[in-house]
Amino acid sequence: MKKTELKKILKPLIKECIKEVIFEDGVLSGLISEVAKGMSPSPVARASAAPVDPVVDRLKRNAFTTEQNDNLKEHKAKLMAAIGGGGNTFNGVNLFEGTTPVAAQTTPTQQATPLSGVNPGDAGVDISGLFGGAKSHWAAHLTDLNKKESR
Repeated sequence: MKKTELKKILKPLIKECIKEVIFEDGVLSGLISEVAKGMSPSPVARASAAPVDPVVDRLKRNAFTTEQNDNLKEHKAKLMAAIGGGGNTFNGVNLFEGTTPVAAQTTPTQQATPLSGVNPGDAGVDISGLFGGAKSHWAAHLTDLNKKESR
């Protein structure tokens, strides 16, 4: 038997066997479902994504583009030139003369400290006279304790 004759006999048989396995045994439906699973995002990938902070998301949506920012700066410069001043002056008068800057504010993502809104140069409250005359009473209590412990 020649190779071509064997090929003519076996080719239709192999085709029929492959069709039978694919369609009748459910191999095709399993193959399609596996491909579909691979195309959809896995639950692990969704769970590993960091949660989006709504405040940061809103700030990003409302942020100016560089072009808008440049236009605003240009517009501000034109307005300042129109009123006759640059920086903090208005018609030659410094509007912020004698003022001090406000302490920096924290963003919602930063952790606030107990003294976050207090000026670093603020001396605070003097508590040196808080106990007043109690100083002498403390000494009496301590001597009583020392006597009890030595017994």
